[in-house]
Amino acid sequence: MRSGISFTLPASDRLRLEALVADRNTPQKYVWRACIVLLSADDLGTHAIMREAGVSKTAVWRWQERFAQEGIDGLLRDKTRPARIRRSARRSARVVALTTQGEPPGQTTHWTAAAMAKAASISVSSV
Repeated sequence: MRSGISFTLPASDRLRLEALVADRNTPQKYVWRACIVLLSADDLGTHAIMREAGVSKTAVWRWQERFAQEGIDGLLRDKTRPARIRRSARRSARVVALTTQGEPPGQTTHWTAAAMAKAASISVSSV
């Protein structure tokens, strides 16, 4: 285990983690997180934990630190990540302005996604 991260595992936490590992319906990501903590509490080194849990060194460190900070509840939830790249307001306003004020190119009567993408210099999926 990295220096600076050490913890003692109360009996109630150990029982809860062992129950997670033993339950066949527990998602595997929770099982290996619980295994990392259990092996860490048994004073195994990082390389031994990596072998037993089948994870990388950074994963061992990440879950040791998360458990030290947040306890078992920290192991049972994933941190949220942004779903996608946010659209710029300026680009959206430009597309709306072209749609409402501009005439479609050529002799067409309606904007198509491809024509709007070309006129706004963006991809079709961004339209």
